[in-house]
Amino acid sequence: MNLPDYWLARPPGPDQQTAVEFDQLLDAVAENDACELIDYRLTAPKWQFLCHAAGSGFVMHGTGRADIEIFEPRQPDDPSEFGGRRGVFAAEDGIWPMYFAIVDRDRYPMGLLNACILVGPDAEARYFFSITDSVLPHRPWRSGVVYLLPAAGFDSQPPATVDGKEVRLAQAVNPDPVRPLAKLRIEPEDFPFLQQIRGHDHDVIRARFEADPDGFPWLEPARSDQG
Repeated sequence: MNLPDYWLARPPGPDQQTAVEFDQLLDAVAENDACELIDYRLTAPKWQFLCHAAGSGFVMHGTGRADIEIFEPRQPDDPSEFGGRRGVFAAEDGIWPMYFAIVDRDRYPMGLLNACILVGPDAEARYFFSITDSVLPHRPWRSGVVYLLPAAGFDSQPPATVDGKEVRLAQAVNPDPVRPLAKLRIEPEDFPFLQQIRGHDHDVIRARFEADPDGFPWLEPARSDQG
């Protein structure tokens, strides 16, 4: 399956020794139910640690708030069957939630356009990140937090078949309140795709979405719009 160039590939992962260090840190997280800030002193980038955690029984939630003790179910404004379920949503990926941790929507109101998809039997991760184009020059970044939640109780979004391969959005939902196990401080420079965040015109994207709801990321007009 050949994906368009705007889908970003995940950088190479950790070596075996680093993965062992990640496991040791995650073991300590699993033993502590106080949701403390992780004292991260490893030389490996934080995104590698979070991606490793995503494959080790954790899901992630990125935010600017560092004081969340429990995540309560919410009703999202999403017309899709899965995305419209009431619950606690989390990412089954380590990089995607970092985006939500660092975009400062409190100081800079903006629209977000983003996704992490898992492609094929090896679940190869691909990413897309964009914010409102008029805000992008201001570099609207902040220090944020990624919470590590137990994956138990979360339902993964079902896959779709595209060009003969399974593709699914790397998100999951839990209908019940969820208490996070730990949290990791994230700075803008920790996000591996900071320089690849795009800008988009919110009104244009909305119009293209209405014309073609399945046309993500709506970089081109729908055929009916092209005349």
